[in-house]
Amino acid sequence: MSDVSVADRVRELARPIINDLGFELVDLEYKREGQGWILRFFIDKPGGVTLDDCALFSREVSLVLDVEDFIHQAYHLEVSSPGLDRPLKEPADFERFKGERIKVKTFERLDPDGRNHLRKTFTGELLGLEEGRVVLRQFDKKGGDVAIPLEAVAKAHLDPEFDF
Repeated sequence: MSDVSVADRVRELARPIINDLGFELVDLEYKREGQGWILRFFIDKPGGVTLDDCALFSREVSLVLDVEDFIHQAYHLEVSSPGLDRPLKEPADFERFKGERIKVKTFERLDPDGRNHLRKTFTGELLGLEEGRVVLRQFDKKGGDVAIPLEAVAKAHLDPEFDF
């Protein structure tokens, strides 16, 4: 079974557990790290997940994976929160986190503000998703609002700023 199909099958098996527990599956990774394989879930819920939430989900999904027994390599199961810098992957994420500080990296250099400032990294306040474009108010010296086509986004994540 290929890596992609393992991840897809795990995602399908985990979906009912995620829904029953009221969690959101933010991301799932199945990959080789160092000498072994890692199956890593990133889960969330309104107000954030706790260590107990991660342990509960881990127990529940382990039972299902043990019964199905389709992953032929030995692997380590990890369950965690997506962290303060959680990735934004789905279109709904760009609406849900309106008003938050985000960082967006694009596949290619863009000039979304039309001022000949070609670049691949944008940081600012997320204003939302409009007509398939991620709209943000930039914090850097270039300033202003930019609209980045969703299909041009390689990665996007929350980018919290801390005051010390």
